[in-house]
Amino acid sequence: MDLNRIFTNQRTGQNVATTASRTDFQRDFDRIIFSAAFRRLQNKTQVFPLPGSVFVHNRLTHSLEVSSVGRSLGSAVGDFIVKNYQNDLSEDAQNFYQHNLHNVIAAACLCHDVGNPAFGHSGEDAIASYFEKNESDLKQKFTEKEWSDLVNFEGNANAIRVLTHQQNGKDEGGTQLTMTTLASIAKYPCEAIAKKKGVIHRKKFGFFQNEKETFLEIANAVNLLQENTEPTIFKRHPFVWLVEAADDICYNIIDMEDAHRLGIVSTSDCENLFVDLIKSENANMKRVEDKLAILTNANERISYLRAKVINALINKSIELYQTNFTAILDGNLDKALLDIYKSENKSLQEIESFSIEKIYGHKAVIEIENAGYNVMYELLNHFIPPILKEKSDRKSYDKMALKLLPKQFHYEEGSDYQKVLGVIDFVSGMTDNFATDLYRKIKGIEIGMTM
Repeated sequence: MDLNRIFTNQRTGQNVATTASRTDFQRDFDRIIFSAAFRRLQNKTQVFPLPGSVFVHNRLTHSLEVSSVGRSLGSAVGDFIVKNYQNDLSEDAQNFYQHNLHNVIAAACLCHDVGNPAFGHSGEDAIASYFEKNESDLKQKFTEKEWSDLVNFEGNANAIRVLTHQQNGKDEGGTQLTMTTLASIAKYPCEAIAKKKGVIHRKKFGFFQNEKETFLEIANAVNLLQENTEPTIFKRHPFVWLVEAADDICYNIIDMEDAHRLGIVSTSDCENLFVDLIKSENANMKRVEDKLAILTNANERISYLRAKVINALINKSIELYQTNFTAILDGNLDKALLDIYKSENKSLQEIESFSIEKIYGHKAVIEIENAGYNVMYELLNHFIPPILKEKSDRKSYDKMALKLLPKQFHYEEGSDYQKVLGVIDFVSGMTDNFATDLYRKIKGIEIGMTM
């Protein structure tokens, strides 16, 4: 890929760049911060149930921390590109990599989870399985590609829709981010029918059929390498690897810190795992030990070690990105940066194994996943059958159900696929609390007026 042609300030919904004191890529960050979709992340589960007596991360705090890590990665990689490829870069490109790449990565990290529904991955599973379980009644209403979108529902693809789709009564182009930022969150730049296990850029999918033309515009604007036209498959944008690394660094480590604060993981276990990883990077252990000797508060000790671990992983990710830069540009790298490191670092392997056993398998996590699955499934079941009926065939209870669907999610003049996507927009955008409250009301568990 040509480093001069993989970024643009062109936005969705408008073709003319405006002049402002901030750069276009700084404005992306600000638009996301002030968007409703980002704000709703404050009440979406990251791993542990919300709310609780002990503060743990939600999707919003996770995204802010990922963005902070992403900015560091973008800054270092921008300097690397300018230093090593200066003779190949135009003046505009030099300015972008030196002064704006970190803004792009920070903005992309900030919005990487906006398409995720309530209750973590169980929310995604509930949406996909609703269509799987009702295949005999529903499949004939959709094309093969549309059906593949629905039975494989995925937060990454939904993020592109959330950020670019024009809802009823709203502005064209959604949040109107630059196509550079949007390309940077496309971990799986293919359509659902092209999913393939074991292939990193096709493990999941990156856009719904309804947003296919928009995604093609994004791909064209930043000159993505196209692997196949039918089905549509692109190689990852080079910036995706940095966004992915920032996300991997944070959830691998911060989930451990949350588990410690909740008493799920002991201080000694957490300290030992973090110290082992720091040692594996040949850190100045005397300085670490001297600092730990001063800190007597358990939470403060873990916070300090967490910061050291994240710093070590940032440095390692930068090193791996630089080492594999040619393969990244050519679209040939087949493993995430943290996975490359994990394969050669026993300490990181142990953190992952420990997390799977002690954290992700904990009773509280399993309970919220089960509850969330049922809530999301039943909400879909309340809205989808009525929306798919002809207006003349709707009974009074169908009409009453649809009165709960806000107008911006009604696509009565569209296809069945577009009608269903409107319902999914509504349900997937809900916070944990809103989804739970609505579920209780429509099931008659809670009756009464609330505002």
